[in-house]
Amino acid sequence: MSEKRNEEVSFLECEKHGTFWMLIFVAGFYGAYTYSVRGGVFCNAQTANVVLFAMALGNRNMERVLYLLIPISAYFLGAIVSEILAKKVKEYHMLRWDTILVGFEIVMVLILGALPVSAPDQICQVALNFICSMQFNTFRQNEGIPMATIFVTNHIRQTGSNLVKAVRDGDKKAGRVATGHFIMLFLFFAGGVLSTVLCHFFGVRAIWGAAVFLAILFIHLLIADRTYEKNMLSRVPKGH
Repeated sequence: MSEKRNEEVSFLECEKHGTFWMLIFVAGFYGAYTYSVRGGVFCNAQTANVVLFAMALGNRNMERVLYLLIPISAYFLGAIVSEILAKKVKEYHMLRWDTILVGFEIVMVLILGALPVSAPDQICQVALNFICSMQFNTFRQNEGIPMATIFVTNHIRQTGSNLVKAVRDGDKKAGRVATGHFIMLFLFFAGGVLSTVLCHFFGVRAIWGAAVFLAILFIHLLIADRTYEKNMLSRVPKGH
């Protein structure tokens, strides 16, 4: 009974704070990168693109409608692909899908950084749309608390809401939740700052900076998959 209880309260490496901190930092990096040197847009979410799509449709600007369908479709496809591959990968009992996804991100980031300045910005934008969608769909809960790793709107709301509960009601759990969301918000901001600085010096090659942090995370997850979590590869992360 005690062993079962321990399994229920334990978390996989892909669910732990360090993993989510690294991913949200890289997401901030992505956003500042595409805005600074790849077309002046944000790649992490699709709310703005959907609004622009609706406006283009309302204005009967069909060329713009078709153009905006590309990033929206890439995001949609990313969610589908990650959902399918996650189940397929689990059948082989070699690595977790979460680990493979981070490895895939590294490869994509290296390729995007190698593209010439003259390459259409849409290539980078759509690729990061696809990556961010898969990441959003894969990493869902940070030690039992639902959290997004690619944008911060909910982190801002949760920080404010739970801070009030902690101060007003003396709710210690709310205080921990507020702290967790604030850390995510701060790291997203920090990733954006570092990306902006690197873009000034290295231009389109700056995205390779994200690969450094992803590589650290990948090695950590890989070690977990092949050693102390090897017998838990079939275990589904919370929130799925």
